Amino acid sequence: MNELHTRGVLFDLDGTLADTAPDLGDALNRLRTESGLPELPADVLRPHTSAGARGLIGAGFGITPDDERYTALASRFLAIYETALCVQTRLFEGMGEVLTRLELASLPWGVVTNKAARFTLPLMRELGLHERASSIISGDSVPVPKPDPAGLKLAAEQMAVAPARCIYVGDDLRDIEAGRAAGMRTVTAAFGYLGTGTHYRDWGADHIIHHPLELLTLL
Repeated sequence: MNELHTRGVLFDLDGTLADTAPDLGDALNRLRTESGLPELPADVLRPHTSAGARGLIGAGFGITPDDERYTALASRFLAIYETALCVQTRLFEGMGEVLTRLELASLPWGVVTNKAARFTLPLMRELGLHERASSIISGDSVPVPKPDPAGLKLAAEQMAVAPARCIYVGDDLRDIEAGRAAGMRTVTAAFGYLGTGTHYRDWGADHIIHHPLELLTLL
């Protein structure tokens, strides 16, 4: 590890640190069932997972947040998800080893997500990571979520690491935009959800990895 360069690593949560798509997809399908609609296949919903309720409600009901039905559907979706947010969710293969290697090298790591704290903190506890992370920044921990860099800067401050010495790993364009705006090295997690917009190779990240263990070669 090039410890002279990297002093800390930050991760997005959904689609980067953990594969949360199965539980989020199940919550969306339960909502569709309540609405008298058939379930959608997991591979249809998966690319929308990083966009949270907005993306999944959009995929499941074909509406945007300005639709009059959106608020009620999103509220119910989140209520369903909150009751079962870590049933099938797991760290991505190899991510556990990455975190252990960071800790053995005395490199602090943390999470910066747009997920609200009411979901982020219980999920991190369920995954056994809450006490291990040096910083956990949720979407409502700062006034403006990603792609604004405020959350990443706060996490770096909490880890006592200069942003220029941090790496931020994410699976969505807004992650790369936020990391770049914070002055961090950026890494696209191509094993994640990647959204449905611009191709991830066009995001302008400093690095692209296709498996979590590849991150270790960049430190």
